[in-house]
Amino acid sequence: MDVSGGSGQPRSGSDESAERPTGPTAPAAGSARPGADPAADPGGPAEPGADSAEPGAGPAGAERPTASAETPAEPPQERSAAPPEEPAARPDTHPDRDHAHTTGPHAPGAHTPEHATPGDPDTHPDRAHAHAGPGQAGSGQAGSGQARRPRRPREPGGGLLMGRPFGVPVYVAPSWFLVAALITWVFGGQLDRVLPELGAARYLVALFFAVAFYGSVLVHELAHTIAAIRFKLPVRRIQLQFFGGVSEIEKEAETPGREFVLAFVGPLLSLALAGVFYLALLPVQRGTVPGVLLAGLMISNLIVAVFNLLPGLPLDGGRMLRAVVWKITGKPMSGTVAAAWVGRALAVSVLIGLPLLTQSGTFGSTAEDSVGMDTVTDALLAAILAAIIWTGAGNSLRMARLREHLPELRARTLTRRAVPVETGTSLAEALRRANEAGARALVVVDGHGEPLSLVRESAIVGVPEHRRPWVQAGELAQELTDGMRVSAELAGEDLLDVLRATPATEYLVVEDTGEIYGVLSAADVERAFVKAMARPSAATPR
Repeated sequence: MDVSGGSGQPRSGSDESAERPTGPTAPAAGSARPGADPAADPGGPAEPGADSAEPGAGPAGAERPTASAETPAEPPQERSAAPPEEPAARPDTHPDRDHAHTTGPHAPGAHTPEHATPGDPDTHPDRAHAHAGPGQAGSGQAGSGQARRPRRPREPGGGLLMGRPFGVPVYVAPSWFLVAALITWVFGGQLDRVLPELGAARYLVALFFAVAFYGSVLVHELAHTIAAIRFKLPVRRIQLQFFGGVSEIEKEAETPGREFVLAFVGPLLSLALAGVFYLALLPVQRGTVPGVLLAGLMISNLIVAVFNLLPGLPLDGGRMLRAVVWKITGKPMSGTVAAAWVGRALAVSVLIGLPLLTQSGTFGSTAEDSVGMDTVTDALLAAILAAIIWTGAGNSLRMARLREHLPELRARTLTRRAVPVETGTSLAEALRRANEAGARALVVVDGHGEPLSLVRESAIVGVPEHRRPWVQAGELAQELTDGMRVSAELAGEDLLDVLRATPATEYLVVEDTGEIYGVLSAADVERAFVKAMARPSAATPR
């Protein structure tokens, strides 16, 4: 199912325009290359911290800082710096993190392209292309001189690390122990009717079955993982959890054919496992512990395969349907929309149909036997499965729309024009220069023009106008790190990757030559992201 980087919901924001002209201008002698032509800025020249509706604007309702050349209003010993601000949260949705393959005993499998919006709106459109089976829930560059990509921070595994087959970490989530206990209890009760002589030992046999079944789920997920590696798609991890397994593939398949293969290999291997257990069962005497275990594993793998082949997202069959529609129309978004709506119809069918099938005696019990607690259990299971499928289908639509609009996020068009100032320059003088140049950001440089730090917008707003002549710009600046240097050529997912790797409120944007282009505000990226996500997709029915 879709694992969109932990919800993948971007924070709310304004719908201000994210466009910004990029023509160069020279703000002052010895200044670095500016990021845009102030004459082209729709809002006109505005100093950092100004209240504006444009994407580079300061916080709404904040006092508009104005440059002042007035004589000092108070002695230097009374000068004070504004308190440090809290870093602004950034969207963190990862568009590529949403392809997840899942497998499990009670839940549907899914093949979903984590984690995304800038800053986790683990919008990294989260980052996980997930494939799911039953029970499944389914670069940028930055640098100073030459832009380079910062290393992605280490992320939590999400459970107990069991190993690294093919170099991919496999985790067991805490919820797995709950479902293992449930399977042990239910299967142990069935063993008491088939093999009553086992006594209490039947629960050890049932626990072995639970572990062996999830071993089959892991094999299902490894099939997706191996196919992804074969197609050179990075796999973040495999996780075994309550409703099965999830293989989080960080990139989406480039062609519908690869998408189809990536989705189909999981159910295919589950069918193969069912066949293997059937062949192993032939020479075994019925009514024995090995016979019961082999029969149970054969049936469970068959159920996993068949359920995952149902043609609706977030199941593997839904991914296969998406690939077929993608191939016919030439539009991946059209395939996603079609498969997601089929998935929602499937969710409603499961919610209504599963309890009716149980009551009708289709599964071998009479209507008189299927009453009371069994009826409640069946209805609850149907509701859980329906909710998983419905939610996964909706997440798939959101992630597809995110990937569709991500290229609209470009560092060059979102960057604010900046002027360089030295550390000892007063804030009033720095703002005066910014006003003259039509800039909206300040970069603190050394005597050779090399950037040292970025003046924080929120800190500027926090300094009263009458104190600005006594506050040095360097006192309000945040020291630059390698991760805070962003290439002006970054766009889309690569841009989000860089921002997520080094959380900050402002970033220095540089040309490939190392020349300063301007300053990128995380708030501007968030606003542009929210605005892009609010626009309906061309393939979405209206």
